[in-house]
Amino acid sequence: MAYGLLKLVLTPLLRVFFRVTVTAPENVPVDGPVIIASNHQAFCDSLFIPLVVTRRVTFVAKAEYFKSWKTAWLFRALGQIPLERSGGSASASALGEAHKVLAGGGCIGIYPEGTRPPDERLHKGRTGVARLALCSGAVVVPVGVRGTRAIQPIGARMLRPFKAVELSFGRPIDFASRYGTRADDPLVLRQVTDELMWEIRQLSGQDYVDRYASRSKPSGDAPSTRDYPSPGTASGAAEGGLVRVPRASRDGRDEKRPSASPAIGRARPSTCASKRVEPLGVVLVRS
Repeated sequence: MAYGLLKLVLTPLLRVFFRVTVTAPENVPVDGPVIIASNHQAFCDSLFIPLVVTRRVTFVAKAEYFKSWKTAWLFRALGQIPLERSGGSASASALGEAHKVLAGGGCIGIYPEGTRPPDERLHKGRTGVARLALCSGAVVVPVGVRGTRAIQPIGARMLRPFKAVELSFGRPIDFASRYGTRADDPLVLRQVTDELMWEIRQLSGQDYVDRYASRSKPSGDAPSTRDYPSPGTASGAAEGGLVRVPRASRDGRDEKRPSASPAIGRARPSTCASKRVEPLGVVLVRS
């Protein structure tokens, strides 16, 4: 109820104060389990995505906001899932809660980068979203968001009005149909994640850096070959980055896309339970 009420109030306000452009929102299935995976530039990403998605979107939020009285009531009222970002069993618990939402035919929102990057580049994705997709069988809809960093720069508590924001939704990807029995294979998880990050990059238009956002520093004057593995180069292949394989695009031209790793062997039965679980994407907000 709280989710619907807030959306009813915020939707007209956000559309009045910001120039919102949406591309292909129909790519989000109207029913069935779905994971919305987006780049993450500002906390307000979590406002604009539910604004344009007709279904209820349940995000994963860091656990600290469920411990503070200032924010706990809001996050609980919206049904958000708390995540301990230490990994291991703590992250596995959040993964289990997200799986329950998907098992009920719901929609989960995740930021594969795991946190807001220190700059506007797209960073290496965490594999939690891949594990969730393979274990649940949910399709993944990649989303590219532009403009929210200008609306809410890092450190800003208030949104800057009258700026443009663009949200582009890609076609649903059914990773489970290809790798559904291999959710415990780290090579498969990395392959799925890299393919997803490539799709997000195509939608957001960002430069890519093959490094986790939590370990990255703001970009300098120019990207290095090491930081930005170029598709088809030895750098990209050696560092597990994005490599080129021909694929017919929607308009008939070849696109760049991550290739399946030759190291991935036979399918292994999946338990969908690992002793070590990488953090899922996290919603970050300053209080």
